[in-house]
Amino acid sequence: MGYDDVIPLLGDFGRYQKRIYFLLCLPAILCAFHKLGNVFLVAEPKYRCQLPSELPNSSYELDAREWDLWYPKIADERYSQCEIIIDNKTQNCDTFIYDHTLYGYTAVIEWQLTCDSAYLIATGNSIFMVGVMIGSIGFGEMSDRWGRKKTFFLSLVIQVVFGALAGFAPEFWSFSIARAVVGATTSGVFLVAYVIGLEMVGPSKRMIAGTVCHMFFSLGYMLTTVFALYITEWRSLQLALTAPGIVFLSYWWLIPESCRWLINQNRTDEAKRLIHEAAKVNQVTIAEETLESLLVPECARAKENADPKQTSVINIFRYPNLRKRSLIIFFDWFANNITYYGLSWNTNNLAGDPYLNFVISGAVEIPGYLFLILTLNRWGRKFVMCGCMILSGCALLLTIVVPADMQWLTISLAMIGKLSITASYGAVYIFSTEQFPTVIRNAGLGAGSTCARVGSITAPYINILTRIWQPLPLLIFGALSFVGGVMSLVLPETLNRKLPETFEEGEKFGRRVRDEQDIHLNGVQTRARTESDTTRRILMDKEGE
Repeated sequence: MGYDDVIPLLGDFGRYQKRIYFLLCLPAILCAFHKLGNVFLVAEPKYRCQLPSELPNSSYELDAREWDLWYPKIADERYSQCEIIIDNKTQNCDTFIYDHTLYGYTAVIEWQLTCDSAYLIATGNSIFMVGVMIGSIGFGEMSDRWGRKKTFFLSLVIQVVFGALAGFAPEFWSFSIARAVVGATTSGVFLVAYVIGLEMVGPSKRMIAGTVCHMFFSLGYMLTTVFALYITEWRSLQLALTAPGIVFLSYWWLIPESCRWLINQNRTDEAKRLIHEAAKVNQVTIAEETLESLLVPECARAKENADPKQTSVINIFRYPNLRKRSLIIFFDWFANNITYYGLSWNTNNLAGDPYLNFVISGAVEIPGYLFLILTLNRWGRKFVMCGCMILSGCALLLTIVVPADMQWLTISLAMIGKLSITASYGAVYIFSTEQFPTVIRNAGLGAGSTCARVGSITAPYINILTRIWQPLPLLIFGALSFVGGVMSLVLPETLNRKLPETFEEGEKFGRRVRDEQDIHLNGVQTRARTESDTTRRILMDKEGE
């Protein structure tokens, strides 16, 4: 008995839960601003070497004769951006003329992240994701030890402060470090809000709760384009993307602590107070005696297992079944993340309007999440996640056979891959959350997110591989997605199953299903052998007659 037995009395997704859940979804929009803002903050515009007779504010456009006269041609008959011909000699240049028609004034222009320094654009994205990875570890552990609410609010405060500092950064490295701190806080804000939301609803509503939260992130994804369209100076854009965080500071008075965490920490009185408050809003009555009978045994068990050394995610490696499942889940996080962000950050390299491409890339996520809502509770978490990963992998791998003059087909396959990996990414959040026991649920989710960030740290450099061979990044993303989908077929289903609370329950969670299947199979085989032996004896008796 425990909080899972209280939720049906409150209502799986009553008025109280819906109100709190909606408030918890809104910060996902803010996290999308920060995670995807670099696409426009450090967008790389077209540029060329400044001619000897030109002023720094000259137009980027030149007539064909001047292009041929001043700039050498490189691969694919393109003109070099980094070299100029002077006195019939090709030489590198230090000053550039930029095309402002698409992106306005970006950090690339201010700090001249061009030519030999262009790799710093990918480095900046990687540094941001290093911050996200550190935040996944730190804020995940903090949430399980100190509480969901305190961790959420601390992350939000740090996010606003360092988001503003990034807007005033004097040079690239201080900007990147400030952005890395912001990246760390997105784990504390999004992951903690996500866990609070899932821990307050019943098993039948976990799927919808987990998926809709990601749809708010997709909304933030698309809204980032609106900010970038109307705010063309990168410092102002950074501050504008940070400012909404100030509003969410009011959450200290609006968002309660997770009852499930309070019960696990043996803080029964606080948990009962919040349950009574929820019951009042949901217009139901729960007797005090009922709460005592449901919560006190759970709190007593939590107190017995309250060894701080047992609340670390490292302890999953002591349990063979839990260890194997966790390693597969961690790889799934990695494969989903590297593919998702690799495709998201690559929209500027697609043909056509980069703003439209970015909106489409965000918009295709909505059908992916709607697909999850329609199928996760019918087909199960495992097969939906595995199927989407395999489909994404196949779509991206097929780009290798697309002719060079059919770029629309490459873009279409890439968007199919993006839609499928989005659905898979939403499923892996729910699937992994339901696999880990309560004592390390947030830390386990944080560890999965940490493995994911290894993928997103690597993704910018994989995208650079287009300079070696255009299809190579998509092939790498596709192969990882396909392998992850196939490996996950061995994981147990979690649909409508009671969440494990302790390490011991987590160890038995998947094994119990297989043991039952083995027992059933052995029983069938034994009965078959018995029937076969009986039949053989009957035949022998008849022969004897």
